[in-house]
Amino acid sequence: MVAIVNYGVGNLFSLQSSFAAIGQEAAVSADPAVIRAADKVLLPGVGAFRDAADKLRASGLDSVVQEEARRGKPLLGICLGMQLLFEKSFEYGEHQGLGLLQGAIRPISDVIPADYKIPHIGWNALKLQNPCPLFGRVRDGDFVYFVHSYYAADCLDILTATTEYGAELTAAVAAGNVYGCQFHPEKSGGVGLNILRAFCEDV
Repeated sequence: MVAIVNYGVGNLFSLQSSFAAIGQEAAVSADPAVIRAADKVLLPGVGAFRDAADKLRASGLDSVVQEEARRGKPLLGICLGMQLLFEKSFEYGEHQGLGLLQGAIRPISDVIPADYKIPHIGWNALKLQNPCPLFGRVRDGDFVYFVHSYYAADCLDILTATTEYGAELTAAVAAGNVYGCQFHPEKSGGVGLNILRAFCEDV
């Protein structure tokens, strides 16, 4: 069973529906006992880094997620949930993340051409980098759906996929049992469902 961490931020219904579509049990929960009992943990997130980090800490679930990841349980962060796994973010100031992944979250405006729209919204191709079990069921060049204004930087050692949007941006990362997708698998059609299926069955 996958526990989808409910701390008041994220596309919880869409995620739960996606797991149902692939025949996998997923529980949306804010109960530490449920999260600890789960086989795998998914950390969703939409919106601003600071607000999400504050809500996660106020719920007390930050330490639960950290503890379960450090115990070796597979953890997947999606979109802002992925960004929260890093050490810090520079979104409207400097804010501390969960520190499970090395690197920092920085504005895409620093690296993309001035005439590109922000946020980056839409379908973009994955450029697979280092081998990762999440991508064993997809192909290089498959399209997934992004919505973001910030990206993970300083993380070359854990990079598993990038995408091109005026610059090569981090699309996915992995370090041991901790995985992150900047894009939304639950909004990425069959490709996204295959990534979620791989998280359930292959990691």
